[in-house]
Amino acid sequence: MFISNTMRSKLRTAPSWFVNLYAAIASFGVYFCMYAFRKPFTAASFDGLSFLHVSYKVWLVTAQVIGYALSKFYGIKFISGMREEHRARTILILILLAWTMLLFFAIVPAPYNIIFLLANGFPLGMVWGVVFSYLEGKRSTEFTGAVLSISFIFSSGVVKSVGKSLLLDAGINVFWMPFLAGASFVLPLILFTWLLNQVPPPSQEDVLQRNARKPMDAAARRVAVKAYLPGLMTIILTYALLTILRDFRDNFSNELFNEIGLGNDPSIFSRTEIPISLILLLCMSLLVLVKSNIKAFMINHVIIFIGYGIALTSTLLFHLHFINPFYWMLLVGTGLYLSYVPFNCLYFERMIASFKVNGNFGFYMYIADSFGYLGSVLILFVREFWGIHLQWVAFFSFLVQIICLVGLVGTAISAYYFYHKYKKVQSNGIL
Repeated sequence: MFISNTMRSKLRTAPSWFVNLYAAIASFGVYFCMYAFRKPFTAASFDGLSFLHVSYKVWLVTAQVIGYALSKFYGIKFISGMREEHRARTILILILLAWTMLLFFAIVPAPYNIIFLLANGFPLGMVWGVVFSYLEGKRSTEFTGAVLSISFIFSSGVVKSVGKSLLLDAGINVFWMPFLAGASFVLPLILFTWLLNQVPPPSQEDVLQRNARKPMDAAARRVAVKAYLPGLMTIILTYALLTILRDFRDNFSNELFNEIGLGNDPSIFSRTEIPISLILLLCMSLLVLVKSNIKAFMINHVIIFIGYGIALTSTLLFHLHFINPFYWMLLVGTGLYLSYVPFNCLYFERMIASFKVNGNFGFYMYIADSFGYLGSVLILFVREFWGIHLQWVAFFSFLVQIICLVGLVGTAISAYYFYHKYKKVQSNGIL
């Protein structure tokens, strides 16, 4: 579906820099459009609305995150076993199904429309794995993956600005806003999906350097986990905690900005997220220059460690009044994403290449994501449903300090484990 043999043939013979740029732009475009069906509703506060004495916004965020978390568990099998010929069709079906759920969210009265945010989150949670499957296993994956990864930072700010503008400038009803925000991205979504589907598969040189990426059955999945279980458990724990932070900041940035006095500016989301996107693009794409897979894998640990350090330090400086609220949100976001982005495009990519794992990126990523979004659900329940009612900024900064400290320790342990694991298998002649 959607494959043009002429287009793909031309891309096979085109200069590598052009193919890489093409793949980066196409994947960025698809995932950027996806966020228009996921995040605009978070730009609204749903003031005055509650259900069972709990904020309606919290119910909606929780419902969508539950759907997203469930999709990650389902995606461990679904994404890791996906065939190439089904990818483009799957992307469109998943996103258009999520858009349909936003229509029902607008039509069905509250509180019965909460369930449609859960139904919206489930298909969207599988889009990342399908899109990244076009990019993995190539010498250019760091660059194309970095561009793809900044899409969820850049697009989150932009689509929330679109949603906020629909509310403040166009006077759109708060329940119709998410559906209408998504409507303007349907045609671009179709176009970018078609463009993405023309990207050629990895070349022979890519396979030699990065290892072949294959669909995985149940036996392959068991082997891929058992071989690296201690290191995976450590890094997945730290990633799960990191996802809690990243997701909380993303979903409740409107409330955080309101508390620090910046909530009346629709452009505030873009003003913080665009600089973060550019910083991340520069840092991540430079790893394409590192040819040694194990060196790049270890550098990923260093980048993650530095990200935790930036988020923790900026929060401490904010509490000591050395930086203002805007720069705190900018710096803490930079740190969190500097730690978060490697997992989404680089960490498992280089792990597979280093250890010549018989599998694919989607399998490991969806294991990590499933526990990450499960953690996001739990933290929402802890704050709202178990009676912890700290202010948004106080609660978020508390999480930053605790989770960053755990993340620093966990990342160091993981780096130690995988480095010595590599030396061991290398000495045994396995690599």
